Parts: sequence; structure tokens; C-alpha cells
Amino acid sequence: MKSMMLTGIREMEMQEVPTPMLVKDSDVLIKLKVVAVCGSDVHYYVSGKIGSQVVQYPFPVGHECAGVVEKVGDSVTRVKAGDRIAVEPAMSCGECDQCKSGRPHTCRKLTFLGCPGQADGSLSDYIVMPEHSCFPIPDHMTFDQAAISEPLAIGLYAVNRSIPMKGAQVGILGFGPIGMSVLLPAMAKGAEKVYVTDKIDERLLIGQEAGASYAGNVDKAEVVKEILELEPSGLDVVFECCGKQEAVDQAFDLLKPGGVLMLIGIPEFDRWSLPVDKGRHKEVTVINVRRQNGAVEETLEMLENGTVDVSKMPTHRFSFADSKNAFDLVASYGDGVMKAMIDF
Repeated sequence: MKSMMLTGIREMEMQEVPTPMLVKDSDVLIKLKVVAVCGSDVHYYVSGKIGSQVVQYPFPVGHECAGVVEKVGDSVTRVKAGDRIAVEPAMSCGECDQCKSGRPHTCRKLTFLGCPGQADGSLSDYIVMPEHSCFPIPDHMTFDQAAISEPLAIGLYAVNRSIPMKGAQVGILGFGPIGMSVLLPAMAKGAEKVYVTDKIDERLLIGQEAGASYAGNVDKAEVVKEILELEPSGLDVVFECCGKQEAVDQAFDLLKPGGVLMLIGIPEFDRWSLPVDKGRHKEVTVINVRRQNGAVEETLEMLENGTVDVSKMPTHRFSFADSKNAFDLVASYGDGVMKAMIDF
């Protein structure tokens, strides 16, 4: 089969590699139909690592994907050959203390699709995943929706883990795909007003079209001042979705006493700096978000019944052979890109 391999910093090459085989009775062979480019994929592309996870070249990344079941192991009952499916990229062991306590997303032996040292990614004609990572989708759901269910599940998990949304005043700092994945379920669950910020005007326009009450460009406006003029008491919860220190600083200014800060963005540095005085006096609660936990089914239900609309998220399309240009576009934040999709 063909596989698009990272071969160096900002280098990518199509290679012929063996098609993966079913090894366990619970394995599922999937023919890929679409892969969405994630910011974490781009981290590996531009720097060769995320924290301690370092790429050993050549290596295929990619984990936001959807496809069609080609073949299943003898014990598989959830899906069958020919089924259209969404893929949950996290593969937990089901046996450690974390899995048994309902935290498979922090499994001690967790492996993740497209993560160096764990599992080859989805930028290939075929992948093999365990049965529990495969979710059938209805005929009316697009492969785009199925692939986007992965980041959307992260946003939904963060929303569910934060505060009750009904009547809430919400901030989203960084309105890329994860920021949008927070906005949509927050609004669906009753947030009264959502304030979003970013540095890309095209993304902010998408935010307004999707229902944000305010969309401010941090490079062109005093966003904290403007939001607090609209919400003098401050915001109930702020979702940090860009991995930037300045966003965390803004969050502490925006939050009301007793507010909650949700850290979702993946920074390029090793340590956050938190303002002790503001954090202590406001008694701000800080919660880290690790991917998602138990939100895939609810996410797919919301997509299936139209509770959320992700149609504005894919902004650019590329062929499998043109994957490098997709990564270059996302890495440069060019042309107002929100989500680049790679078609097979």
C-alpha cells in the first residue's frame, strides 16, 4: 500500500509499505477515505516531536480519520466488512488501574494512532485498529463528519467536564478546530454567550457565523477590555485552545471569582506560568484536558441528529498525494485555513 511518511523536518514522501495484517481476533482492517490534518500532526511535521514523543523517521502521522471496514477478526461483532466507520484513535489496555477506574484516556499502556513509538498513523491506504476504536456511522453521515468527530469529541469532553452550560458566559481563546469543537457543544448545551478570540480573521468570521456573541482578533483589538465591557462581572469559564501563555494570562483577567479555566491547547514549551495573586484571590479552578473520555458516542449522536453543524470547519481539500501541501498550509496558518482535509 501507499503511505505518506514524515522523512525529516518539514519533509514528507509517499512510500510503498506492506499492507497491515490482522493480528488479533479483535482487529479491524480499515480502508481510509479521509484524514483531517490536526495541529498535533503539524507539531511532528515542523519540529519532529511533542514533548518526549520524538519522531523516528520515516513515520506516518495522522489520526483524525474515517473509512470503510475491509476485513475483521474472528471475534469482532461491532462492525463488519463494508461498514462506514469513524475511528477513535486512542487504544487503551482495559486492564490497568486507570482503565478500571473509568479513565481509559490516561491508560498506563495507552497507544495512539500516529503517535511516535506507539502506532503508525492514518496517512496510509489502510490501517488496523481494535474493534473498540471503530464506530459505525449512518449512511447520511459524511466521512468528513466522521473524521471531525475526533476533535469534536475533545471539545465535547471539555465542555462536559467544565461547568453546566445553561446560561453560562463562556470564553474560547484560540478559535481553530478545537476552539470550534468547544463552541458547538457549548452552544448546543445552552451557553448564553460565547466570546471567541484568534489571530485569523477568517476563523473569527466562521465563529460569528456559528453563533459566537463576540469574535475578536487579539492582534487588532484589546480583547480583554472589550469582553469585560460586555461582561463586567467576568466569564464563568474560559477554554484555552491555542497553547499560548498570553491566552492563559488573558483567561485569568477574564474569569469571574470562582471561574474555571480549561487547558486544552498543546503548548510548544514545557511549563505554564500562572498568576498567583489573581488565581488565589479569584479562587480560579484550573483543569487540564487530556483528549477525550467517553464522548465519542454522544458526539456521533449530535452529528447524526444535527444538534451540531461542522460543515464550516473543513475549509481546504487536498489529495492523498498532495498531503505535504496540506501540512504546509496548516503549519503557516495560510489562506484562513480552519481544517484541511485529505481525500483518498
